Formats: sequence, structure tokens, C-alpha cells
Amino acid sequence: MKRVVLAAIAGVSVLALGACQSDTRALEKKIDDLNQKVDKLLQSGGAGANRPQPPRRPQPDAAKTYSVPVDGDPFDGPADAKVTLVKAYDYACPYCEKVGPTMEELRKKYGNDLRIVYKQFVVHPQVAMAGALASCAANKQGKFAELDHLLWEKGFKGRQFDKDVQPAEGNGAPQRCWDSDAGCPVVLGFANELQLDTSKFKTDMKECNGLVSKDMKELQQLGVGATPSFFVNGRFLSGAMPIENFSALIDEELKKATDAINGGISQADYYKTAVVEKGLKTVQ
Repeated sequence: MKRVVLAAIAGVSVLALGACQSDTRALEKKIDDLNQKVDKLLQSGGAGANRPQPPRRPQPDAAKTYSVPVDGDPFDGPADAKVTLVKAYDYACPYCEKVGPTMEELRKKYGNDLRIVYKQFVVHPQVAMAGALASCAANKQGKFAELDHLLWEKGFKGRQFDKDVQPAEGNGAPQRCWDSDAGCPVVLGFANELQLDTSKFKTDMKECNGLVSKDMKELQQLGVGATPSFFVNGRFLSGAMPIENFSALIDEELKKATDAINGGISQADYYKTAVVEKGLKTVQ
């Protein structure tokens, strides 16, 4: 019994090598709690060992096409590109940072045939939510790419993160920095560096809460549970994979798109009609 549990823990560790699932401290606590439960179970003679296990969360099938809306999300590349790669990520996830250069290489390799869309999937809410909202707010002023760069180069690499909850002032209740009049100091500093309208930036961060929540809900419905996760014209790929893994999937989807466009489908409408409208709305 204990070997089975330890194997399961090892499986979690292997998965964590390529993707961020949650705050490391929370994962360590879960493992410690699990070990304690296993020890108690063995001491009691294994009672309850045959209890049914809860069903595993459904995972996206890489062979299927899922409906991934991208309206309102920042992107790099032509809006009518034949292939759309959706990246779901978190600004405190090391694997998301690691895969950044791969995204740049793919854009150079495929040129106008590839569009990369950026969706926030926050798995470290205490330190990454402010960055998620800030990138959305910067996009409203046409500066997503510039702020994204600062969030990685100065925020992530410099370990400069805004905390989710700020201390209370006087007898007031604690509040999230983006809901306060002062705003979030780290990302506001980045906004100032880019000469953004900081008043609008703070207002937009509050409004962006809805878009980030919407994106996360849609991604969860499609089975996303870790970052980075990707959809290539609706087909799922997970983790900080080598460029060859992305290229293989992109090449397949590029051929399908080219054939469909040659058959009469408008290139500008291809993603909407072939992926968003015809793709699966939930993981099955």
C-alpha cells in the first residue's frame, strides 16, 4: 500500500518537472499529510485499503480539437494566421518562463502562418494575479508585449511580485492591491517605466478581473489544470516541451488549414469556424 502511494507521489513530482500546478509549499504540505495518513493506515492493519478512489479529472485528448475562444486576449502575429497557438500561463511559473524562448523561435520559424495568443491561468494567486491583471491592463494601452517583458525580466527573475492581499490600514479590512486606491506598487512601477496612463491602468486592472476569470473558467472546462498549457488550433499540448513537439503539431494543423483554405474557407474566418465553432466545448 505504501509503495503505491509513494509511486503516486513520484508521479506528481515527474509532472511538476514540466508544469506548475500550485504553490510548492501547498504541494509539500499535501505530501506530508498523505504520508501521515499512510503511516496511520499501515499501523491499523490496512483498514480501508479497498475503498474506491475518487475519479481522476478528465484530461484533454491531444487528438481532438477543442473550442478555445480568443476574443479580447493579447496576441503576437497576424490575426488571420492559419495556425493559432494559445498559451495558458502564470507569471510566477518557472516552466512558463522557460518556454518563452521557444515561443519566440516558433514565431520566427512560421512567420505570418502563426499567431500566439496569451491567456492567464493563475496557479500562484498570491504572487501572480497582479501580473495577470497588469498585462491585461497594459494590452488596453497597446503595451502588452512591453509589460510582459518587464514582468519576466524584472518581476520573475528579480523576484519582484505584488502580494495578493495588502495589510489593512487602521481598522480597515485587508484588501487586494488592485482594489485599493494606491494600486499594486510593483506593476505600477513597470507601468510608469513604460509611460502608461497609470490612472487608466489601475482602473483597467480592476476591470480585467472579469476577463482573467473568464479565461480561467474556459480553460478549466477544457481540462487545463497546470501551466504552461497550450492549444494549437484547438489541440492540446502541456508543459515546457522542446520546439520539435510544437513544430510537429503546428505542421499538422498548418496543412489542414491550408487544405481547407484552398477548398474555399476564408483564411480570416478559419480559426473561428474550424476551431471555435466546431471544437469540443468541454473535455470528455
